[in-house]
Amino acid sequence: MAASLNEIKQRIASTKKTSQITNAMQMVSAAKLTKSEAHSKQFQVYANKVREIVTHLTAQQLSDLAGSGPKDGVNYNSMLVSRPVKRTGYIVITSDGGLVGGYNSSILKQMMSMLEEDHEKNEEYVMIAIGATGADFFKTRGVKLAYELRNLSDQPSFDEVRKIVTLATTMYQNEVFDELYVCYNHHINSLTSQFRIEKMLPISDLDPEEAESYEQEYLFEPSREAILNQLLPQYAESLIYGAIVDAKTAEHAAGMTAMKTATDNAKNIIGDLTISYNRARQGAITQEITEIVAGASALE
Repeated sequence: MAASLNEIKQRIASTKKTSQITNAMQMVSAAKLTKSEAHSKQFQVYANKVREIVTHLTAQQLSDLAGSGPKDGVNYNSMLVSRPVKRTGYIVITSDGGLVGGYNSSILKQMMSMLEEDHEKNEEYVMIAIGATGADFFKTRGVKLAYELRNLSDQPSFDEVRKIVTLATTMYQNEVFDELYVCYNHHINSLTSQFRIEKMLPISDLDPEEAESYEQEYLFEPSREAILNQLLPQYAESLIYGAIVDAKTAEHAAGMTAMKTATDNAKNIIGDLTISYNRARQGAITQEITEIVAGASALE
């Protein structure tokens, strides 16, 4: 019985240490989540302004493309015009490590289902992975990666992801693939995230009816087309970067929730072990008393 009591005490002590670790990790993830949400809000201000400018500059082209189609003699930017899809590009965003609950599994499971349903051959799509978990997952299943990015910081700057977002837009312009989707977990709140697939290229989320009218039209130098050739890739890059920031926010929320669940489970285990310890200790005391009483009776 003594050995059993010592074993239970050791399990209680080790579980308490584990709960202290998971509780600390929960607080760290909560701090990261707060910073990431603030970062996401700040970026959204910039993204909205860029969208406003791009919508204004492309309003006429968007109206043509949504209506009767491209007109002869008009130079439409390739990022606005849909073309026959021979190959599809995917950017899949996962975490670099574990301890984030079902964050990665929900993304990867739905990605594999989608690839199996929409593509018969691996040659029909191009895969770009952000995060070590996704990169390793696809490699073990024989999916070739056009590019992978690992070890992103908790609040990634645009400079960190500049290469991968620029590569994605360049590959589209060079017709390596004919449409680009970003697949990730969208942050809703600290408890909820949602798998999302967003079409980034060709740019199709602009509404010409949102274009603002001004009393005086802009004067363009060198030309509207030249400016759009520079601005549209930047806008596409900002969309991809925004998805990365959103995914990072969802990752921190998932980590916080996972660590809170682990801490709560540890507390439940400690409670159950404490009850078992008290019962075993009570049984040992009862047995000792019985033995003393029996010995005293034998001496009478």
